[in-house]
Amino acid sequence: MTTGRRKITIIGVLMDLGADRRGVDMGPSAVRVADLNERLTELGYDVVDEGNIPVRGAEMMQNIDPRLKYLPEIANACHILAEKVETALETGSIPIILGGDHSIAIGSVSGLASFHHKREHRVGVIWFDAHGDMNTPDTSPSGNIHGMPFAAILGHGAEELTHIGGFAPKAHPEDCVLIGARSVDPEEAVALKASGIRIITMRELDERGMSSVMDEAMWLASRRTAGFHVTMDMDFVDPDYAPGVGTPVPGGPTFRESHLAMEKIADSGKMLSFELTEINPILDVSNRTAELGVGLILSAFGKKIM
Repeated sequence: MTTGRRKITIIGVLMDLGADRRGVDMGPSAVRVADLNERLTELGYDVVDEGNIPVRGAEMMQNIDPRLKYLPEIANACHILAEKVETALETGSIPIILGGDHSIAIGSVSGLASFHHKREHRVGVIWFDAHGDMNTPDTSPSGNIHGMPFAAILGHGAEELTHIGGFAPKAHPEDCVLIGARSVDPEEAVALKASGIRIITMRELDERGMSSVMDEAMWLASRRTAGFHVTMDMDFVDPDYAPGVGTPVPGGPTFRESHLAMEKIADSGKMLSFELTEINPILDVSNRTAELGVGLILSAFGKKIM
């Protein structure tokens, strides 16, 4: 029996290997504690929670390559995630991926791109982040893979990450938009400018306003594609509103600006999948960041003020 309700598949990824600070592997639990599943159901969706992809902790492994910390385990988790995302799409479900550090975006976008690649469609990406995530092993000052996922989906970096699913790139730069950048490594800045993606820094966001920025971003990410993936690093939001992140950067969007971005996405009808990353409950205050994350997901999936 069909209910006519749209389907959502929730996939958690218990991974913090991409970052130096431990704790974001607990992000999926914090988001579920903030009643994500129940509130999506109240919004009119059929929700299937696939549970979590387990990932071994850093204390259980030896890091082999300081330029690509914990590469084998991260690549393996991203392979598994890509398969789960593609399977969800094949059932007509919209994937919501819960991290975990932002390296999981490699798996999320790989799964989405694989599904549409087989149908000869491109996918766009709207990347909300205080950072550029455009490092490679050659430019990264830390070797942390959570600073490399944007580069990886564009085909730059370690083949174990760029060629998940057997092809690269997963997205074309002209279909990708970075919103909220305000802390970028020097060599990464050079790579960002050369990448061809649309970069909307906080200065431009301040000058133009969120509504105008989102109209442009959604047009760019959907004009040549089947639609777009939304990936939200919670350090995009100003730390006054989202304190529970590993790399907070002052001067970000407000609570209301962040919700407006998500509301505009819901209005567009072009979102193919959604990802929430970098919530660290150890650093949070009364689960505020996870609760905001849930609120942003709900706005992206159609919750309105009235």
